[in-house]
Amino acid sequence: MIDVALYAVAVFLLLNVIVGLVRAIRGPSIHDRLIAFLLLGTTGVALLAVLASVADVPALRDAALALVSLAAVVVIVRVQAEDARR
Repeated sequence: MIDVALYAVAVFLLLNVIVGLVRAIRGPSIHDRLIAFLLLGTTGVALLAVLASVADVPALRDAALALVSLAAVVVIVRVQAEDARR
């Protein structure tokens, strides 16, 4: 029963990623795109964590940690680049 609930959560998170991709592509401003990419990063981490629990694959947890670290670095670099332009 828990596996079914986790698969349902994984499907919901995957749909969230798809909506985030659409927002990232169509975003009218750079700030909208940045927020969309933040959403993609956190949702991707959540999706990998859920799949790691369902499939009992610890490597997916490691990938989630790497993804969240990369997302943090990208945000820091992007914000600093925006500050340098002003």
